Amino acid sequence: MDEHGQIGELAGHHLVVMGVAGSGKSTVGEALAATLGVPFAEGDDFHSDEARAKMAAGVPLTDADRWPWLDRLVAWMDGHADTGCVVSCSALRHAYRDRLRAASGVVECYELDVDPDDLRQRMAQRVGHYMPVELLESQLATLEPLDAGEGVRLDGTLPVADLVTAILEARRTR
Repeated sequence: MDEHGQIGELAGHHLVVMGVAGSGKSTVGEALAATLGVPFAEGDDFHSDEARAKMAAGVPLTDADRWPWLDRLVAWMDGHADTGCVVSCSALRHAYRDRLRAASGVVECYELDVDPDDLRQRMAQRVGHYMPVELLESQLATLEPLDAGEGVRLDGTLPVADLVTAILEARRTR
């Protein structure tokens, strides 16, 4: 067991830090990956240019937009099955998470739950991100929170270090 309470390596495990826009999934995911010493994928980087342009224009994505994006994420996860990895991804619906579970190995989901007013404030303060605050409502309407057996919901207002610790603790007790 290493200093983070992990038994052996993270090989074969893909940790998905998920939530709506502004929940902090990228920041927490990057910190978690650094703590574990595994590769990190920012889910937004896997969107097509067309999907990014749609979102920037305030147009919500459809399932047809999302399936290829999720498939690209799964391919990246498969490419890191030997080391394990951390991915930030909205993963808003059960069907999207099911698609991510197509990755070889074990997919673990950790949802960052944040009050909508806090999300709006966070998004309004972001600089240089293509996702406008106006799309938050469509994400909240689409969100299907994790079911009890599907993963772990966390208070996304906690400090990043506390969220990383909470995820590591949740992994120990699963």
